[in-house]
Amino acid sequence: MGYPVQIAFRYLGSKKRAFVSVGTAFAMLGVALGVAALSIVMSVTGGFQDQFREKVLGVNAHVIVLKYSVQFRDYRDVMQKVEQIPGVVAVAPFVINPMMVTHGDRTATGVLLKGVDPVAMPKVLDLPRHIVEGSLEGMRKAGAKPPETPRSDAFPSLGSSPTPPTTGSAAEPTEAGKQTLLEAIEKQIAEDKAKGTYAGLDAGSTDLATLIATGAADDMTKSPAPAASNRPAPPDPLDAILDEKPSAPTSAPTTMLPSGDSTPPGGFASTLPDDDVLPAEVDPDPCRSPEQVKALPGVVIGRTLAKRLAVGLGDCLQITSPQIGMSFGASGARPPIAKQFRVIAIFEAGFDQYDSKLVYTDLYEAQAFYEQGDSVTGVEAKVADIEQAAAVAKTVDKVLANGVFHTMDWRELNHGLFTALLIQQIAMSFVLTLIIVVAAFTVVATLIMVVLDKKKEIALLKALGASDDAILRVFVYQGGIIGVVGTVVGLLVGWLGCKALATYGFPLDPKVYFISKLPVNIRPTEFLITGAIAILICLVATILPALYAARLRPSDGLRAE
Repeated sequence: MGYPVQIAFRYLGSKKRAFVSVGTAFAMLGVALGVAALSIVMSVTGGFQDQFREKVLGVNAHVIVLKYSVQFRDYRDVMQKVEQIPGVVAVAPFVINPMMVTHGDRTATGVLLKGVDPVAMPKVLDLPRHIVEGSLEGMRKAGAKPPETPRSDAFPSLGSSPTPPTTGSAAEPTEAGKQTLLEAIEKQIAEDKAKGTYAGLDAGSTDLATLIATGAADDMTKSPAPAASNRPAPPDPLDAILDEKPSAPTSAPTTMLPSGDSTPPGGFASTLPDDDVLPAEVDPDPCRSPEQVKALPGVVIGRTLAKRLAVGLGDCLQITSPQIGMSFGASGARPPIAKQFRVIAIFEAGFDQYDSKLVYTDLYEAQAFYEQGDSVTGVEAKVADIEQAAAVAKTVDKVLANGVFHTMDWRELNHGLFTALLIQQIAMSFVLTLIIVVAAFTVVATLIMVVLDKKKEIALLKALGASDDAILRVFVYQGGIIGVVGTVVGLLVGWLGCKALATYGFPLDPKVYFISKLPVNIRPTEFLITGAIAILICLVATILPALYAARLRPSDGLRAE
């Protein structure tokens, strides 16, 4: 380096032999503030990304497989295929549906009930790590089985009363319905014969509606006439109905009036009770009996939801499917389903969106809310490297390549959230980089003042034989020294600021930011990148004044002012 470095250090000082001049000090201070602000912001935005990723992966899997169908009953075969893919650690089925949760007078709507396998779920999700009270023991009842697939035939049993199809305005029974009713009639006739009470069709032992439904009435009209006998032939039932005429009323209709005293026991001024209290045999409530509560299936809820509903471990709550009015299933119209559960654990993921909206229960219990039998929403998998989740998802698509299944990784599943965070980090880093650019203009101004102040010395050096390159390096070294010192000081201040924020735990509103405190993630790579950018900007800023000093002619510097 030689004498240009010595001259550069000499020009950093002031005329009063101070270590640095005022201009140099402000230039270093500007660079330091810009570097410190940029490093702190990058650590905070990186902390937000890491926190959201940790919270999302804490209660969600790395890869999920969905099916373009209402029913997903072949999930066991899909799980076997996914398990064999390299990079997949574990797989588990799940069911997720919106529900309404009630405890006492408090109700929470828009809650997502997720049914999971208590055995396979801990291998896929990090939910057990986030449990702060209780455990997963007792989530599945002893001897629990998947719900049976509902029957979809028109007449599943004689006891049911299905509505036969209609043509026009008259209802015509189907052949299956006729056969079922005919078998019932034959069974009834056999029982009447065994008791000795059977009198035949002509005695009216079978009603006319049954005869018409089974076609027996038509057979009676078409059958040959019986042999002559002393007993008169019985009248045909259809003719009796067709020939029957309405009889004229014999007298005017009378109005039925109540008799006796109709005054209520409490008098007409009495009031009805505010609450209808029904006896236990009419309105049984499992939550009233501690013994019945212990036998209920378990449920795991978030801490925020537990506070909202005022529930704790061992409390009973009710989960209701949120159909409005009547919904239609495999067996026709059915009302909403309500089931009671026992709180066995409370989790805190640190992400308010999950702590207030997620509820976990046994897979079989969640399947029972909808008449789809042993069907699931999807299959979720955990991979060894989360950064390779997208590649694993593509491999799963190739293995299940039949156009029915759709695979998503954790980034695609939360694409909007992580894209917003990335854009925020880029935008804030760009804006704060402008602070370093502004500090670089201070470096430029400082070097220009030094060049103008040292014009005679520069001319003398060139007259003594200093080359333009040497003079150029003098001011490049000076700008580089300002940039390096300012960057080192800024990185030190930024590191101390990040440590202070991480130690203090700056509180945040979880309803707005979804997390309770300001996240800070100190990454050495981000600090090194910030420092390199700051030094590069300072070096670029020195080019203009250094070129001006290098092109200065000795005669211009020594000419009298």
